Amino acid sequence: MKIDKILTEIEEMGDAHAGSSAHTPLREDAFEKSDAEKIEEIQENVRKIMETLGLDLTDDSLKGTPMRVAKMYVNEVFSGLHPKRKPKASVFENKYQYGEMLVEKNITVYSTCEHHLLPIVGRAHVAYISNGTVVGLSKMNRIVDYYAKRPQVQERMTMQIVHELQNVLGTVDVACVIDAKHLCVNSRGIRDIESSTVTSEFGGAFKKKEVRREFLDYIKLDTTF
Repeated sequence: MKIDKILTEIEEMGDAHAGSSAHTPLREDAFEKSDAEKIEEIQENVRKIMETLGLDLTDDSLKGTPMRVAKMYVNEVFSGLHPKRKPKASVFENKYQYGEMLVEKNITVYSTCEHHLLPIVGRAHVAYISNGTVVGLSKMNRIVDYYAKRPQVQERMTMQIVHELQNVLGTVDVACVIDAKHLCVNSRGIRDIESSTVTSEFGGAFKKKEVRREFLDYIKLDTTF
């Protein structure tokens, strides 16, 4: 059967990321429908999935699930797909002429694996060296959250965070390291609950061994209060 062949090809491909670009793959008509229209359609699709699985949607515990999932997808876990939700990252003149590395570490990452639509949970560590401008600290967290809130591949997310901060700050001297657990590995398939995935993207000065080493040493600092 055709479906068996498709399933076999998907299984053989596994979690291979070949062919994936630095841009989230979106259709040209991705934003023609309103959020309300998307929620309505997703609700019906979730309902069909649950009914196909044999669940009784007249049960008090289940009857609201399709709408809850639809709202969650559009307004929360995949909210970073829409460019209107992109955080405005205001920059300021570096009047105090701070010329060293600035590191924002342990930024919480909640994302979703685009292969199985299961959670990716971890920490991002972001750094930059100012060339005359600085950005508010909370904006770095918001940029991480924006790119996390979409179906993702961790490598792509790491690159997107760095590229966005490079554009905002007007410098290539930006770096990001993400250490995260993928529930598609931890809770299904191999079910290895201990493993995590580490990705990095180093721009400009961070490609130098000594600068990169300094950044990685900052990440290891114990900042528990």
